[in-house]
Amino acid sequence: PLNSCHKTINNLVYSDMKLVDLKFQPGIDKQDTAYSAGDQRKYVDSEFVRFHYGKPERWGGWSYLPDPNKSIVGVVRDTHSWIGLDGTRYLALGTNRKLYLFSGSALYDITPIRETAALTNPFTTNGTTTVSVTDANHGADEGDFVTFDSFSAIDGLDMNNEFEITTYVDANTYKVTHTSAASGSTSGGGGSGNANYQINIGPLSSTYGYGWGTDTWSSGKWNEPSTSSDVEIAARSWSLDNFGEDLIATVLNGGTFIKDLSGSIDARATALSNAPTASRFSLVSTDTRHLMIFGTETTIGDASTQDDLLFRFSDREDATDYTPVATNEAGSLRISDGSRIVGAVKSSGQMLVWTDTSLHGIQFVGTPFTFGLRQLGANCGLVAQHAAVEVNGRAYWMSDNAFYMYDGVVKKMPCSVQDYVFDDLNYTGRGDTTCGLNTAFNEIIWYYQSTNGLAIDRAVAYNYLENTWYTVTVGRDTWLGAYVYEKPIATKFFGTVANVSTILGLTAGASEIYEHESGNNQADGTAIPASLTTGSVEIADGDELMSVSRLVPDFDNLTNNMTATLTLEQYPQSAANVSTTGTITSTTEKIDVRGRGRAVKIKYETNTVNDTAWRLGSTKLQLRP
Repeated sequence: PLNSCHKTINNLVYSDMKLVDLKFQPGIDKQDTAYSAGDQRKYVDSEFVRFHYGKPERWGGWSYLPDPNKSIVGVVRDTHSWIGLDGTRYLALGTNRKLYLFSGSALYDITPIRETAALTNPFTTNGTTTVSVTDANHGADEGDFVTFDSFSAIDGLDMNNEFEITTYVDANTYKVTHTSAASGSTSGGGGSGNANYQINIGPLSSTYGYGWGTDTWSSGKWNEPSTSSDVEIAARSWSLDNFGEDLIATVLNGGTFIKDLSGSIDARATALSNAPTASRFSLVSTDTRHLMIFGTETTIGDASTQDDLLFRFSDREDATDYTPVATNEAGSLRISDGSRIVGAVKSSGQMLVWTDTSLHGIQFVGTPFTFGLRQLGANCGLVAQHAAVEVNGRAYWMSDNAFYMYDGVVKKMPCSVQDYVFDDLNYTGRGDTTCGLNTAFNEIIWYYQSTNGLAIDRAVAYNYLENTWYTVTVGRDTWLGAYVYEKPIATKFFGTVANVSTILGLTAGASEIYEHESGNNQADGTAIPASLTTGSVEIADGDELMSVSRLVPDFDNLTNNMTATLTLEQYPQSAANVSTTGTITSTTEKIDVRGRGRAVKIKYETNTVNDTAWRLGSTKLQLRP
């Protein structure tokens, strides 16, 4: 009688020695317990595994772009790619310390010059590598960059190089570090020349409040107390866009600059004429070519009048005219809901603008008003400047505690990993969150900082066609979709000094540029550790147990070894579980196992160099009472 017995359990039909397809749903579910997710045939964890066409598959690899010896000083906070009038591809990158332009295989430092000072005998040596520089009211901070030219050598040191300012002494003096020790000690030497100061650097990452522990040792001025505060100090960020073929770059709470590509490619960006000197970010209107500058000054040129809710727009086709008169289309508007404008994206027929609490639409309405402003949603603010993206007429973004979309109506998105993300979101570092598109796999990926992370170290991805979510333990400071370049481009900051150029005395960390979906390994040639774990699927009913005797693997494009670990569980909280591990290759027909329990969960793992982007088909087990 037992041999002919069939049992219906959890919507599956078992008979003696039958193969059962467990039919797992795509996506990761971290909202439920492993048992609850298993009842619904869901996966509960993954690493470097995405879901495409309803099936899990391993991530592609990434490689360096460009050569790793051409690293970028500082942490990249925005990237932008476009094509010039002659067909040349360009990639702009803004860091907390510099502004770069990448084209062909060359990387150019185009950081704007803040001031050029003519100096006479400014250098003082002391027989070491440290050189003091005297310049009245230099305006430089520790970590800023200065390039000297036209000076004479002093005590055997050629000072006509770019230096990082390693020590702030006072308003009139600072110190730099040479690669060689001076052959003597001279007070006031070097003859006449120029000191070219780049724009002041910004914070590496967001911090909360002022006071002890929020800056590097000895970076402040003596006898000037640091006070405690509830003010959040935002990391240095950029907004990059192209006006025609020229680059427009606005630094957070700073000026707006232009890189004119009609000149030399290695020429530095310059301040945009007549533009405000303190703004949050900028964006070029696609249809009308107005330059929109957000969170800007009520009085242009007076940084003390910066209003975080005011935005200005230039005249049509003229990024240098912001004075509204009867004969142009320049003007300004102010958003009323929220405390600051956070970010904006271009969308179909309008620009979408977020404050910290609301969403607004800006539409071109023609003269005399030029642009109209209307509120689209409340209590749905943007978590960070680069945490929103537009896809096929729909906008998706991350707020402080949820994910939202706008398709004509603001909607809170159901998210199967929501608690996992927001319960571990670093409150101070949330403003560094960034997102981007991976259109080849219909994905939006948000990169964020975990509670205990020192930088961005987590990612959450959403497939906008299949409505599935998954998470990854990986950090990227920016992500740029495959718009101009064939593959997505991402950046990652490292806290160690790399071979970044000829800057002397460099102490800043550096970023690498990666080309994703390239090859099968990490950029340094190491393996990508991919894994996928199912929920605990009940295979028995009531007090009965089921015997698992065989796993039948079903994979596409599997060329290297994979391990499969089956864990047989008696109860959800049982400690006496039995695990068995088998190896799967491209020719493996079955894995014989021996175990019994009321539930089973399976974990697949690969960690091999040159591992291909394998794809999992069905999961079949041989079960019997």
